[in-house]
Parts: sequence; structure tokens; C-alpha cells
Amino acid sequence: MTITSKDNETIKHIKKLKEKKYREESKEFIVEGIKMIEEALIEKAKIKSIIICDDCKNQGNIPSSLMYEIAKLDCIYVSEKVFNSITDVVNPQGIMAILEKPENNEKEINYKENIFLVLDNIQDPGNMGTILRTADSLNIKQIIVSKGSADIYNPKVVRSTMGAIYRVKIVEVEDLSKTIKEFKKHKIKVYATDLKTEKSIYDVNYSKSAIVIGNEANGVSEKILNDATDRIKIPMIGKTESLNAAVATSIILYEAFRSTGKIK
Repeated sequence: MTITSKDNETIKHIKKLKEKKYREESKEFIVEGIKMIEEALIEKAKIKSIIICDDCKNQGNIPSSLMYEIAKLDCIYVSEKVFNSITDVVNPQGIMAILEKPENNEKEINYKENIFLVLDNIQDPGNMGTILRTADSLNIKQIIVSKGSADIYNPKVVRSTMGAIYRVKIVEVEDLSKTIKEFKKHKIKVYATDLKTEKSIYDVNYSKSAIVIGNEANGVSEKILNDATDRIKIPMIGKTESLNAAVATSIILYEAFRSTGKIK
């Protein structure tokens, strides 16, 4: 049966999942597009339902191998009019899914890793998604984010991760200062980015360390700067004083992994 009414309860539920509050209540989020659903299947993400546009022109672009795999799941067919009312994409591919959100509380931090990434109040969804992709490119398995950061499961963030969201564990913490102190208890050095410091990112030892990236407008909060082991910055030789948060994260992480021999 094909759903043709926008007032259908399932359609209302999907629309509500665009709101952070409802995503938190239902412990679900939406992914959209062929690649994102293929990646979800590969990474064995918990797919609750697949929504397929029954009469969209692009539906024929869905690979037969993917159609075969999703046929084993709960598939919901909707009309093009209904699909267009729930999609967030300009040129939708006629397929989306509802996934179960993984657990992400601070009790699950794995302190055995060598290099950690900590995000202090990152706000821009595009930056958040790009940072997740960068972390995934370096095989970072977890990212610690402060409570006030952009919602990882915002549809824009999810799309921009290009599948990294399935592989990188996001640990949201209520009190970042407390978490920083816990890092130090585990003999993990904490390096906070700060434009005012003189210490370069090339001047420190990243073995067993946590790198803190701050808010796009205000940087790392004063409290976290004071809690950190040291402060670092990317040296600038031009007139630009600062870089986009996602760009800065990429530069620092790749230097950290290069200097510790993880990449050459």
C-alpha cells in the first residue's frame, strides 16, 4: 500500500524527527539518499524503517542490489507528493530511512585511545559534519562534544558526514570541565586551541593527548582553557587571524597523527 496523505501518522512522525527535541524523545533520526542507506547497511546501523517514493522519477536510480537488501526490512511506500513533503534535499533520490540513535553518554568514553578530539560548543552543522568526516578519515573512533554543541543528528549534519556518523562514536557530556579533569586523571594531556597563545601546534607532543576545538565565534571557553594542560594555535604567516573550525581541526589532527607516526 502506498501512503498518499500528508496527514498519515507515520508521515507526521517523520516530519517531527526534524526537531531535536523529538529526536531525543524518540531516540531516532533520519538519513536520506542512496549512499547514506548503503553505508548504514554496511556498518550494520539499526534501521527501523525505509521510506521509498513509489512514483518518483529518480526511484529507478536506486540500485537493484540495494532494493534487494532493503526488501528484508520494514519498507514504507509513499507518493511523490508525500515524499517531497518530508525530504530536506533539493534533488531527492526517493529513499530515506529512520534509524535508532546509538547510546552516547559520557560513561562510554574509552580512555585507552592515543589521540582524542573534544568539541567545545561547535554550532555550525556544516562544520560538525566536516569534522566527523575528518575524524573518520583518521580512524578516530570517538568524539567528545559539549552539551551546547550542534546536534549530531540534525539532518544537515548527518548528510555532510557522508556516512562517518555510523563509524565515529559521539559522546555528549553534560560538564566538559569535569571530563577534561578526568582526561588528566588518566594521564592524558589536554591541548586547547587559543589564538592568544604563542605555542604552535608543532611545538607539542601529541602522544596520549586530547585536542579541544572551540566555538566558531568565541573559541574555547575560558573555563576549559584554564583546565587544559596547555594552549596551542596554528601559526599564521598571512593577514588572516583565524581559520574555519573544521579546517583548523583537520590541520591539527593531521599534524597530531603525523607527529606520532600514525601517518606518513
